[in-house]
Amino acid sequence: KIEKAKPIKCGTFGATSLQQRYLATGDFGGNLNIWNLEAPEIPVYSVKGHKEIINSIDGVGGLGIGEGAPEIVTGSRDGTVKVWDPRQKDTPVANMEPVQGESKRDCWTVAFGNAYNQEERVVCAGYDNGDIKLFDLKTMSLRWETNIKNGVCSLEFDRKDVNMNKLVATSLEGKFHVFDMRTQHPTKGFASVSEKAQKSTIWQVRHLPQNRDIFMTSGGAGSLHLWKYEYPAQRSKKDSEGAEMGVAGSVSLLQNVTLSTQPISSLDWSPDKKGLCVCGAFDQTVRVLIVTKLNKV
Repeated sequence: KIEKAKPIKCGTFGATSLQQRYLATGDFGGNLNIWNLEAPEIPVYSVKGHKEIINSIDGVGGLGIGEGAPEIVTGSRDGTVKVWDPRQKDTPVANMEPVQGESKRDCWTVAFGNAYNQEERVVCAGYDNGDIKLFDLKTMSLRWETNIKNGVCSLEFDRKDVNMNKLVATSLEGKFHVFDMRTQHPTKGFASVSEKAQKSTIWQVRHLPQNRDIFMTSGGAGSLHLWKYEYPAQRSKKDSEGAEMGVAGSVSLLQNVTLSTQPISSLDWSPDKKGLCVCGAFDQTVRVLIVTKLNKV
């Protein structure tokens, strides 16, 4: 148990190996810190990353696939999304911010994807006004953007370390969207399917590590929903001009359970034991669950 001066909003082990186990945290003061939990008094890396609270953090170097830098991405209320390499002090390796004159939006969620080799990497960010932006870190440019008409609470690629396959975005109004990221149409972007899961906010989405087509959403009504994505017969087709466009699949509900009268705000699966998961809720309770029969779906 460690206490720090500033409240911590988000954290990830994602930028380091299982052996190293450094924890990266973002706090209410806009600070990014990396802690060695064996000696947690002083951070091993510290930077005043943002002017305001860091809402979301994700890491990509610790995937165990041996590809890419140990990068960390942070998204903040100040409207900026920054990518950090702990080997480089004080300055981010990438900074995505609103252009001059554009109003800054509160960034609620960030996620790495497409990290299948040393060169490729994308960051996806979701904002309070429903904007989703996909930044290509190889070309340092905005690759795609869309709006889902409601604050984006959580984003996750089905796998970070493969060619972009699917992206799930959850929103304030109880809807989630699954984008097929395999085929990008020049004007229409990525094909997607949306599902109204419940009446309240979907706080988080997490894909099953052992099967990327199964994912869990956690909701404002204190419930968990387990979903399965079904691919269409053909994942792409040609439009009238001959350009390739994606085809969205369908989503089916496998199971749901209500655990709390308060929102379930965080959720994660065990990478080792299939079906083992943990969730935290506003009732200040951490619950450990097991989902069985996942090998049958």
